[in-house]
Amino acid sequence: MDSRIQSYLRFAVKQQRDTEQIGPFLATFNRHSANPFLNYAIPNDAATPSLSNIKALIAAYKSRGRKPRLEYVPSLAPAVEEALVAAAFAVEGRLPLMICTPGSEQLLPVSPDIELIVPVSDAEILATVTVQNEAYGESAPSPEDGKRLGNSLAAGGIAVLARVAATGEPAGAGVCSVPENQTTEIAGIGVRGAFRRRGIAG
Repeated sequence: MDSRIQSYLRFAVKQQRDTEQIGPFLATFNRHSANPFLNYAIPNDAATPSLSNIKALIAAYKSRGRKPRLEYVPSLAPAVEEALVAAAFAVEGRLPLMICTPGSEQLLPVSPDIELIVPVSDAEILATVTVQNEAYGESAPSPEDGKRLGNSLAAGGIAVLARVAATGEPAGAGVCSVPENQTTEIAGIGVRGAFRRRGIAG
């Protein structure tokens, strides 16, 4: 399963970002945002990077005004961490992979005053991005940000907007990247401050 997940992540980033193969690293760059969680490299499976590979990776990120980072499944490239730490990288976190296979999903109750919709109109799509940005402390999105999500949805991505049923006020949102090989990534689940602790995020 680890290999399947990392293979999917390589597929997904190529749909949304600029990429460059630098030695054993697939470097990904979001041209619209310097958010470090949208700019990172993924090593090849069983990669054994040299110091020159790592220096080239650092240079590529710095030349684009981005922080050099990696996100990957350590068990698939166990030699990478030691090489990175030797080059002055630091481990930010060791996060568990949360997996939901068909049949294991749980249906949770939604507050009766909240409705869940798939955003279709430009206004609904922009509201989805607005909620996510607010939840994660980002600045208000531009219409171009809404268009980018719209393009992702047109390509097969998925989004859900939670809003107050009576007024249409946006409350929360989340997205799934374009599925491939029956796999997708749930990302950007966020709830505005005034609506938290009501079970909206699931």
